[in-house]
Amino acid sequence: MSAIMGCFSRREPIMPEDMDPAGAYLTKYKWDRIHSWSDAHVFFSCHMQWVTPESVHEVLPLYDERRDITITADAIIDNRSELFDKLQIPLKERITISDSQLILEAYVKWGEDAPKHLLGDYVFMIWDSRKDQLFGARDESGRRSFYYIDDGVHFAFCSSMNPLFHMPYFNKELNEQWLAEFLAIRGMYESYDVHATAYRNVRQIPAAHWIKVGRQGVELRQYSNFEEIEPLYLKSDEEYEEAFRDVFDQAVRARVRTYKQVGTALSGGLDSGTVASFASPMLKLNGKELHAYSYVPVSGFEDWTSSRLIADETPYIQSTVNFVGNIRENYMNFAGKSPLTEVNDWLDIMETPYKFFENSFWIRGFYERAQEQGVGVMLTGAMGNFTISWGPALDYYAHLLRRGKLVHLAREVQQYSRLAEVPRGKLLPIIGRKAFPMLRRQRAAVGGTVEVPELIHPDFARRMEMHRQMKPYVVNKQTVYINALTARKENINNLAVANKNGAMATKLSMRYGLIERDPTNDPRVVRYCLSVPLEQYVQKGRDRALLRRSTVNYLPDNVRLNQTIRGVQPADWIYRIKPEWDIWVSELKRMTNDTSISDYLNIDQIHKGITKLDNPRLELAWDPEVRMLMHSLIVYRFLQQF
Repeated sequence: MSAIMGCFSRREPIMPEDMDPAGAYLTKYKWDRIHSWSDAHVFFSCHMQWVTPESVHEVLPLYDERRDITITADAIIDNRSELFDKLQIPLKERITISDSQLILEAYVKWGEDAPKHLLGDYVFMIWDSRKDQLFGARDESGRRSFYYIDDGVHFAFCSSMNPLFHMPYFNKELNEQWLAEFLAIRGMYESYDVHATAYRNVRQIPAAHWIKVGRQGVELRQYSNFEEIEPLYLKSDEEYEEAFRDVFDQAVRARVRTYKQVGTALSGGLDSGTVASFASPMLKLNGKELHAYSYVPVSGFEDWTSSRLIADETPYIQSTVNFVGNIRENYMNFAGKSPLTEVNDWLDIMETPYKFFENSFWIRGFYERAQEQGVGVMLTGAMGNFTISWGPALDYYAHLLRRGKLVHLAREVQQYSRLAEVPRGKLLPIIGRKAFPMLRRQRAAVGGTVEVPELIHPDFARRMEMHRQMKPYVVNKQTVYINALTARKENINNLAVANKNGAMATKLSMRYGLIERDPTNDPRVVRYCLSVPLEQYVQKGRDRALLRRSTVNYLPDNVRLNQTIRGVQPADWIYRIKPEWDIWVSELKRMTNDTSISDYLNIDQIHKGITKLDNPRLELAWDPEVRMLMHSLIVYRFLQQF
């Protein structure tokens, strides 16, 4: 795990001392080893944080004198055993060979096809002196960030953006197009231009892309995707379950490869529980415990959510801990922390505005505690809703209705009604709307939907031609129905989602010296889950059926078979801000009078939202106009640097 940096000059030689200010910026983080390499027109550096056993003795940048090639990398390779055989690595070298050496050998053997053979979380850059070019790549899921600037003379790259502005060639400028998209997009990602960043001259290499840089310019190409997956047809449910356990075991086993401790973010749900249930026995064999970090609401908070939601998942978490065993619990309520207290730190970490404010205090809090406990790997199940625990019952029933499978539908709805404790009379209208969404759209045309507030100023949206873009997730005034199949495809294949997730994981790892690793997002797991027939995911009234069946003897039944209660973690953010309520409102009002941002933000809409703060009710946590106020404040503080 590293922060990599480099520069290539197409004209005059690079003076290594010119790179010192950029490297000095990164020294605000703790590193185990810092090393650089230069050769006239090329400069590479690597700030290393050791995670895997092999990384302790790894030297980066690494110069291969015989082949006259040099590599710098931020990489953990997960298919080492497979690569040993493909690359014919001698047996005596397999224990100690570093991941970056494997990447270099893969490049020598396969050239620009090398990334197709690599599994893991990685970015790398190689200087091939004989070809007079740079070649680099970002992993298939985009788990490590990779930024670059090219002014025609100098090409520079880094794991982080701010060091690039400490090189003598580049200036920091706001990218208004990116900002417009960030303000207009409804989802959690930032921009539909997957190459763009918040800074006009900084680009990013998207997930599953390689880059080639020479004296004539830059070439980018996507080397892989999850679009065309061959369907998997097995003979029985049991075979699908066994195949899932096999591939998920591989994914988890690869991610606990560290000489440090292993942690996991643990809720009371299926995804994180499954990750813990696979990881804990593996660690026990090596004499380690699994450190679990769980969020609980702050003392004094009263759960205002519905009877089918639960803000404090402690009972379910404890059931998982007791059933799985070998887990050291950390229940954390983060007293005194709120989304408001975290804004400046997160802007410093992310280098851009962000949208995940509700969870911001406990995400960072988990990392702080894990760092104190010597954790090197933080496991998550963040992609699980779209991979291992996918299984949208009502969408499947809509599919049956459209196909006229009425007998099967009636049987499934009856079973689901009993297991989920929802009357059939409530289910059938929902299934009908999902089956025939045109009816829903017709009702929307006559005022049947709720308008979502727009944060972007209408004039700014017109100037940036946001309406003309006609992107499905941009400037959509009314809530739009998206079925589960579309949502799954969007989250797995949309590279903007990977950019956001990778940026957060990389920058948190630099700050806290531990790496987030998600086995539910392992490409092998993703491809397996996409290959499984829809019927495996919903059966006999069970949603998420494949995972529920596959985790018999892994998870307790009250967690594994729970279809009636769902955990909801950000329900207390309004309660947490209450002690600072007047400060928050005062800053929002001051913001509306600041002419420096009035061209960007929808001040009229912000004024409307502020009127709701006269009565700080807890249920405002889910009010879109109030949530918009936090987003506007985050953007406002970000823009103050320009």
